[in-house]
Amino acid sequence: MAGVEGRLCEEFSPAYYGLCTVGGMLSAGATHLAITPLDVLKVNMQVNPIKYNRMGTGFSTLWKEQGPSSLWRGWSGKLFGYGVQGGCRFGLYEYFKKLYSDALIYHNKSTIFFLSSASAQVFADVALCPFEAVKVRVQTQPYFAKGLVDGFPKLYSTEGVSGFYRGLLPLWGRNLPFTVIMFTTFEHSVDLIYRNIMQRRKEDCSRAQQLGVTCLAAYAAGAVGTVVSNPADNIVSSLYNKKAANVMQAVKNIGLVNLFTRSLPVRITLVGPVITLQWFFYDSIKVLCGLPSSGGLTRRLEEANISSE
Repeated sequence: MAGVEGRLCEEFSPAYYGLCTVGGMLSAGATHLAITPLDVLKVNMQVNPIKYNRMGTGFSTLWKEQGPSSLWRGWSGKLFGYGVQGGCRFGLYEYFKKLYSDALIYHNKSTIFFLSSASAQVFADVALCPFEAVKVRVQTQPYFAKGLVDGFPKLYSTEGVSGFYRGLLPLWGRNLPFTVIMFTTFEHSVDLIYRNIMQRRKEDCSRAQQLGVTCLAAYAAGAVGTVVSNPADNIVSSLYNKKAANVMQAVKNIGLVNLFTRSLPVRITLVGPVITLQWFFYDSIKVLCGLPSSGGLTRRLEEANISSE
């Protein structure tokens, strides 16, 4: 990766941000589609924890009562909704990281990661919210709709535009902490691996080595982010299924301990591998286009951070 001859585009150009957006869409959409059965179980465990109290029996109950097709209910919302979210999250993160790197040269790099990921996620969740509203209802209400095509008009006719964004605030509450922690952990993990384990600059490593670092950092990032975001994830499911009228009522109904523990095992099973695969696919697209893998700041900010340490 020493030269730039084989690059499809230059870093921080409009084409680069477009490539990152497309890469984010493909990686997030494909990985979320693959784990649809686990997501169906997770949502039902959150909405009906007495009936679906364990992973093994939960799958068995869904299979027996609603058939094997029930495990793929909401797949279109996963593919398109999380594809759009992934495109916004990764593409805008790259954009905001460059923007804040240039504007906040002598600030701690954790501040850059925090602001960049939070800014990107705000827009990503606005894009995701309508898809998520339909997906959760399709997964937990068997007769609501078959998917997005009939789900969107039905939700609009019964609840109006507000029905699509009823869960936006708790969605931000779930995804903003997760994304901030995930991206910041990922960035610091990448830096730690290159500096203390590889003991080489990223540019001096092979493509395979760069992708290996990406996978290690991504799994750590996903595991940490899952625990932080679990309470808000339970609240989102409760609100979408009208188990509570507002956030405070949802918290009261679920209980403080259950906010942190309900569906946590299945979420850890889901999120760790999903985040790892997302970063792997995303960075594979980048390196195949001749670009370096993710992680790190612009050289000017790196030098400023080093000089201030």
